[in-house]
Amino acid sequence: LARGHRADDDIAVSVVGSRNASERGIQMATAISEVLVSMNVTVVAGLAAGIDTTAHETALRRGGRTVAVIGTGIRKHYPAANKKLQERIANEGLLLSQFWPDAPPQRHNFPMRNAVMSGYGIATVVVEAGEHSGARIQARMAVQHGRPVILTDLVASGTEWGRELLDRPDVYLASSIDDVTTCVDELAKRPTELGAVLSQIAV
Repeated sequence: LARGHRADDDIAVSVVGSRNASERGIQMATAISEVLVSMNVTVVAGLAAGIDTTAHETALRRGGRTVAVIGTGIRKHYPAANKKLQERIANEGLLLSQFWPDAPPQRHNFPMRNAVMSGYGIATVVVEAGEHSGARIQARMAVQHGRPVILTDLVASGTEWGRELLDRPDVYLASSIDDVTTCVDELAKRPTELGAVLSQIAV
């Protein structure tokens, strides 16, 4: 189910991370979201506390587009503290749920939500996460789906799974905001390049 405004040819990137984000994590999520907005890239997140909330709020504050993929029914608000934010996203961006309208939050809902998020955008940026974070689940699902993953140095140096994931194809390390910008810019060109190849074959 959806509430809000759908966009054709929506170029989007998921920005995810810890609910208990550090000050540096919040700063990085803010800077990354600002850069994505400046590139006309939709900011996707899961409306959770911490990194997700920062990503959504930054996109809205900068006049960008944001999409929230939630782990409850579309008529529920979780966490309750984000009720106003959820309604604002529904009015100004897009709210997505794969569950029945009144479905409550349940533990198994959130990995399913992460799978949708990883498939919606052209990449997932993991800003900050612990060893057992939901962001880790999304990063692994994205790799399985063939979607690129961008790990900040907070994740790559701070988690065992982050270090292991760097050995996988299409997983990138971003040590700066410029690294994120360069990576997203290159990934955004892929469909165009693929289209050009297919058009040549068709001829």
